[in-house]
Amino acid sequence: MSFYEHTIVARQDASSKQLADFEDKYSNILKDHSGKLIKLEKWGLINFARKIKKFNKGHFLHYKVESESNSMDEIKKKIKLDKIVIKDLVIKYKKLDLKTEYFKKDR
Repeated sequence: MSFYEHTIVARQDASSKQLADFEDKYSNILKDHSGKLIKLEKWGLINFARKIKKFNKGHFLHYKVESESNSMDEIKKKIKLDKIVIKDLVIKYKKLDLKTEYFKKDR
């Protein structure tokens, strides 16, 4: 099993219910493909430097996951089909840093 950080940018006009449904959907997809959700960070609504698909902002969700590489490929395929997702990025790590949170609100 490998460790991954999966950052997903959702549409700015997505409601909190849509985001919650998406989080549930992601965790279910992860469970179906024998993955394990270690941590979820909700970074909130952040402005883009440039427009992405006609959007100026996006809701950022940052997942820290333990999964097999072939499972992660399937998860990426299913996530990209969701209309709420604008962009996503997956990075593979040997060891995850669980202490550092880059977008803490109390900073």
